[in-house]
Amino acid sequence: MQVVTDIRSATGGPDEPGGQSGQGPSASAAQTRPSGPLPRRVAVISFHTSPLSQPGVGDAGGLNVYVLNTARSLAATGVEVEVFTRATSATQEPVVQIGDGVRLHHITAGPLEALGRQELPVQMAPFISEVLRQVAADGTRFDVVHSHYWLSGQAATVLAQVWDIPLIHTAHTLAAVKNTFLAAGDEPEPDYRRLGEQYVVDNTDRTVVNTERERDDLVRFYDASPSRVDVIVPGADLACYSPGDPRGTEHARRRLGLPHGAKVVAFVGRIQPLKAPDVLLRAFAALVKDSLDDAGDAEPDQDGGGQLVRSHITPYRLVIVGGYSGNGIGAMDLHSLARELGVAHLVTFLPPRPPQDLVEVYRAADVVAVPSYSESFGLVALEAQACGTPVVAANVGGLSIAVADGETGVLIDGHDVAVWGRELRALLDADARRIAMSLRAPERARGFCWTSTAEDLVATYAAAMAEYRKRRADEGAGSAGVDGDESGAVAPAKEE
Repeated sequence: MQVVTDIRSATGGPDEPGGQSGQGPSASAAQTRPSGPLPRRVAVISFHTSPLSQPGVGDAGGLNVYVLNTARSLAATGVEVEVFTRATSATQEPVVQIGDGVRLHHITAGPLEALGRQELPVQMAPFISEVLRQVAADGTRFDVVHSHYWLSGQAATVLAQVWDIPLIHTAHTLAAVKNTFLAAGDEPEPDYRRLGEQYVVDNTDRTVVNTERERDDLVRFYDASPSRVDVIVPGADLACYSPGDPRGTEHARRRLGLPHGAKVVAFVGRIQPLKAPDVLLRAFAALVKDSLDDAGDAEPDQDGGGQLVRSHITPYRLVIVGGYSGNGIGAMDLHSLARELGVAHLVTFLPPRPPQDLVEVYRAADVVAVPSYSESFGLVALEAQACGTPVVAANVGGLSIAVADGETGVLIDGHDVAVWGRELRALLDADARRIAMSLRAPERARGFCWTSTAEDLVATYAAAMAEYRKRRADEGAGSAGVDGDESGAVAPAKEE
């Protein structure tokens, strides 16, 4: 009998309903509630990274937040969720209870250590084999399998075939899109990933995307059938991310070492070329220099190279929260860049932090910047707005939906450093405009909650189950693996 570690009290629960995801500019393609059998148990595959990994460290980011929060919110609707991920440490318990109705399985496949994504494909076969062995031993039956990222999708195509159930896939990022908007210093995604993604798209029953733009990308680059792609927007944990009061803001700033009256820009995310923190750092240096030039107050540094920006005469501060990750990280020495630009003493670097501590950063900031070259959605933008902080973001991907341009933040076309510097300074210096955006931002975030995301996922699962049942019947295969009882499209899950 496997020992199950329960960490529910340490990780909290799903968000409180705060509105419907359809309130945003992009409504889900699965809005109609299903009339047929509903899923009762779902297998979630997150092969390359665990939903419990700290976002901002290594490969962990928005995908991890998405998997964890959708799993909890699905469970809140009555769907049991079993998540399978590759074990990376001998200290990890085989099975961890991460919420009521949600279990995480650490599957041993290859060395018990973190591996680079280029090393993971060779571990896929042992991962699949061990998942099949454990599930067969437990006698567990699933209604659907939902994979996240292309590596998980490759594994899930085999699992879905063996289990004789429909496959739902969420890509999160696409090689073709990343290579189209490649950042300076970044490395292109390899051809084998592009081919692997194509295989998953061709063999999935339904693909879930965050935005209409992402659906268009799937159709354009991967020849996906639009009728098999559902747009379901993600959410923010509204029980965690919420506005603070002025006293709380000052307290947060003191804890972060920021001076009273500072005008603070924050960046939260992985330190990699794709996220463009270097663009933000250069833009920040430009806005500081421009403000000092306007005041006629700047002086050479002691070495005579560049400008020494004296912290006692400029109110601007930049906080960067995140860890190094991804391709091209050698080009992302932000500490050296800050020194080169003469603003190192105005920049605070913080390691990645859990949600309850990240709230403090959002509340301490006057503006959160998201300058990514591409972004399937941009959960940071939602989290910041939920805390009442306006967002200045690149007008790419889901950021164009997450941020209401001119209402809760500013969307910028391109990555021109001078433009970013001007827009940031304009918002930081316009107190009335920024405060108005701050008041509107939480309402914007309430239009995107994980509860609504989960409801739409259930609708997609049910639709896929009905289509799968019909196709199997049409193929003359009878209902092998699909019992057709009134409570679910797949044979009943084993009682535990």
